[in-house]
Amino acid sequence: MSVTISNAIKEVDDDSQRAIPLPAVSGPILAKIIDWANHHRDDPPPPYEEDFKTAKTADDIGEWDQEFVKVDQATLFDMIMAANYLDIKPLLDMLCKTVANMIKGKNVEEIREKFGIKNDFTPEEEEEVRRENEWCEER
Repeated sequence: MSVTISNAIKEVDDDSQRAIPLPAVSGPILAKIIDWANHHRDDPPPPYEEDFKTAKTADDIGEWDQEFVKVDQATLFDMIMAANYLDIKPLLDMLCKTVANMIKGKNVEEIREKFGIKNDFTPEEEEEVRRENEWCEER
């Protein structure tokens, strides 16, 4: 499932007992990813990227995965970083869909509060950005 680990294994000879270093992934996060991979090991391969019309939407996250991502934000974002580093596209997609669902329907202030994002715009700069992007606001 992981392109990164698959490539590392190919570089090691069959008789080697050498460890594969994963410096960007902590032990607890790797354990979560292994749990996810074990659960999904028999899943069919995801659709090709060109077949985006049949790809799952942000609303289409399975029940097991919904429970799996019930973690604190720091853990969720660590799992996103690890899935990206390990190149596990189905996991990365599901985790990003989870974040998309967290911000869906929220305004800028609610998103900032949810993720602890400091507003570094002056009121004038913020008003200018809002005017420039008026077209994308829901009415």
